[in-house]
Amino acid sequence: MALLSLGSVVIWNDESWLLLDIPEANRVLLKHPETGRAELVDVSELKLTSSTGRKDVALVSIPKETWKKAKEQFILLRPLLRKGKRERTYEDVDAVAKQVGKSRITIYRWLNKIEDDTTVTSLLRAKRNDLGTPRINAEVDNIITDKINKFYLVKERPSVTELWEQINIECRDKNLKPPAKATVHRRVNRIQDRLVIAKRYSHKKARETFEPLHGSFPNADVPFAVYQIDHTPIDVILVDDINRQPIGRAFLTIVTDTCTRMLAGFYVSFDPPGGLSTGLALSHAILPKKVWLAKHNIDTEWPIYGIPHKIFADNAAEFRGTMLERACHEYGIIMENRPKGLPNYGGHVERLFRTFMNRVQSLQGTTFSNTKERGEYNSEKKSVLTLNEFEHWFGVFVTKVYHQRKHRGIGHIPPIKLFERFVLGDDETISIGLPAPIQDEKKLRLDFMPFIERTIQEYGVLVNGIHYYADVLRPWIHARDMSNVKLKRKFIFARDPRDISVLYFLDPDTHLYHDVPYGNTFHPPMSQWEMAAITKKLKERHGVEVNEDLIFEGLKEMRKIEENAAERTKVARRTMQRRKNWNTATNKEQVKEKVIPSRQPNWLAELVPFDVEEAE
Repeated sequence: MALLSLGSVVIWNDESWLLLDIPEANRVLLKHPETGRAELVDVSELKLTSSTGRKDVALVSIPKETWKKAKEQFILLRPLLRKGKRERTYEDVDAVAKQVGKSRITIYRWLNKIEDDTTVTSLLRAKRNDLGTPRINAEVDNIITDKINKFYLVKERPSVTELWEQINIECRDKNLKPPAKATVHRRVNRIQDRLVIAKRYSHKKARETFEPLHGSFPNADVPFAVYQIDHTPIDVILVDDINRQPIGRAFLTIVTDTCTRMLAGFYVSFDPPGGLSTGLALSHAILPKKVWLAKHNIDTEWPIYGIPHKIFADNAAEFRGTMLERACHEYGIIMENRPKGLPNYGGHVERLFRTFMNRVQSLQGTTFSNTKERGEYNSEKKSVLTLNEFEHWFGVFVTKVYHQRKHRGIGHIPPIKLFERFVLGDDETISIGLPAPIQDEKKLRLDFMPFIERTIQEYGVLVNGIHYYADVLRPWIHARDMSNVKLKRKFIFARDPRDISVLYFLDPDTHLYHDVPYGNTFHPPMSQWEMAAITKKLKERHGVEVNEDLIFEGLKEMRKIEENAAERTKVARRTMQRRKNWNTATNKEQVKEKVIPSRQPNWLAELVPFDVEEAE
């Protein structure tokens, strides 16, 4: 995954800018290379061009002392860089030289290194071209390698001195100059400790010595390195948006960053876990959350976004041979099964689900964790939250409570603070920078969505009894299959099950997605599950520092969401009961007078977002 670091060249307002600083986890300080003007910009407004930093240096691989020294040099040189070559005086340079106890020439040499490449890494000493290349006779080098493999790395565990003696003997037999003992020591020290223990003791001992302890996760030492994804039923009954009648339990899919325990993204649906929920949860995790937060009226930050290196799932088989697998390949994401029987690979997602479900069980309509705990509590009768309201409630809990509270598994630091420490850096942690902006958010989101194939008719497209149309479909009406002209051609459409008011048509010529709305634009937006519930009813009728203030603000807001939902549910149910009573009384009068109604009551039409005849 590309990262934004100090000195990166980015595009903002269609111009190239230099990234001078990352003062916050979601905003950066930019400098215009020509005018020198500085701007504080939201990272979501940036576009990536190319990094000016050294290509051979990964920030996380730089030793702390080396980084600290280079960073201190960079901070000292920054005022000189801002002045520019013309405004910079000898006195300015001498003042910096005096601070570090160096000569004026040394300071100019440092400036030359970073003049065109304004990064901390440009101050690092260049890697030697011959580093790691043996400077002894090639034949002697081969003898050392052979003796290490065949004499030293064995169960009998001979000493380095004995190894040197064996090398010395063979070199003398071949009339070669033997290497010094220090040379042999250096060669042995370069061997990986894990390999030495595996060869000289056992692979089991090497695994026990070098694999992470129980509770930690291999290679998850920085954000975005390893994400974990899992699903669980939610312990609460939800209601539909229209009648506010109980629908049932939904499923929650979460994506969590193993290093920081930040929740990167989630998805709630009534569909059983699978490729659909996994793809939508992943796209939510990868994309910036600014628009999502605004849509749900949540006034706090959720700064984690970006493409992860690897994702672990309990069942990665759901990725195989699907659009989801193609999307992961497209964005360079490695999918792996979470190994069973290895304790150091587990627990994070399960513990996180327990945390979330404990909170959920305080909501009205909870099913609790089992029937024994539920007792005589009527979950369906008490249910008040719709899927959208639960999503809002859960988003507030994640951003204002969970992210802000100390987490025992990461050294009693709030996840948001640990994430910011990695992004911004401090005296103990090297900054990894920010993820590169997603260039085409719409494409990425649709790439992870399920797709369907449909023919295009003169009226547009028909999906689950609903018509969709847009002018972009016109050239493809009644198109024939190119491989068999007797058949009509099928086209790819993506659809978000949370809002089925729009299809996304993939143009086969341009490979771009186009919006295709309802044919009847007066129909209200709704989810796939709401449509299923309505259809079912019709069929039945007709056949480190804790931000305490933010935590309690979040708790208060979550409670308010629940109370508002409860009030709306009561009103809706009273209205439904009055309509039901009216309908019953009317039917009795009609039967008594032998009058047959000519049409359905008005309230039924209000429940149906499409024609009854079409649904049947």
